[in-house]
Amino acid sequence: MENGLLIIEGKREQLKNPNFEAGSPDWKKNREYAQYTSSSLTTRRMHSWQYGRFEMRGRIDIRAGIWPAWWTLGVEKRWPANGEVDIMEYYKGVLLANLIWAGPKGTQSVTTRKPVTSFEDPDWAEKFHVWRLDWDENRMVISVDDLVLNDTDLNKTLNPDGTNPYRQPEYMILNLAIGGDAGGDPSATEFPSRFEVDWVRVYQRE
Repeated sequence: MENGLLIIEGKREQLKNPNFEAGSPDWKKNREYAQYTSSSLTTRRMHSWQYGRFEMRGRIDIRAGIWPAWWTLGVEKRWPANGEVDIMEYYKGVLLANLIWAGPKGTQSVTTRKPVTSFEDPDWAEKFHVWRLDWDENRMVISVDDLVLNDTDLNKTLNPDGTNPYRQPEYMILNLAIGGDAGGDPSATEFPSRFEVDWVRVYQRE
């Protein structure tokens, strides 16, 4: 915490992997050292919500290799059949607003991509923005600063077994990933990187 903000900070630092196993096929074990550190916060097994308005006011880093996200997952079934909602996801110059669930060949999704440059504001990354999910039994609407990015009819988001992943409680995740296929190359980026969160709120009808 710093000046009333939650700071999720990514650093370039070498850290020994306590679970290292030479030759392991598991990516979590086959690297002796991590070259970066960061954090992920989750409400899994602590709190989940079904329907309502979810809001987060935050400021994100949009430089190369940085991959901040605010997202939710359903409490029942394994991914992707539990239903993923990316309320705020950013990498490689683009904001994403996604719903991902199970499909006959792996995953199905409704994805919106909005380049940050399309805001036509050279100071966009220096400002705080409000991301919002409005969710009821029939619809999910994802927006940023009241601009709708994704409006999805939940009557069409069925898993192959006929279940609807978005008619169950979801838990939240706030994280700052670094690099990877999506995040891109962070080697020329100056660290630390910060994902600054002013507040996260959930409103529900009684």
